[in-house]
Amino acid sequence: MAWWLRLAVLMMVGSHWAWGQCETSIPKLISQCGQYVEGSGPETTPSKACCDVITSLDIPCMCKYVTPDVEKLVNMEKVVFVAKSCGLTLQPGMKCGSFVIPPSV
Repeated sequence: MAWWLRLAVLMMVGSHWAWGQCETSIPKLISQCGQYVEGSGPETTPSKACCDVITSLDIPCMCKYVTPDVEKLVNMEKVVFVAKSCGLTLQPGMKCGSFVIPPSV
């Protein structure tokens, strides 16, 4: 099964209610940004469409619901890279699942 399909299943089934609390369009997030945060490969500057989705998110809310299963599929360092590339400021020390946002370099 493709990584993005596994992620979609995990996010939609495993934590559908929780992610819904953050008013997030999971299908749109996966389709526009999934390729930029998958576990393998280099960091890649996200598309405008991905940034449009990312900048509309309630990141602190979503971070509360990142599970170990999601972290197996999504590279959290890439998530931070994408967020910063899209102009978001993430608070150093904030936890997203078990990942802690590092200090700004």
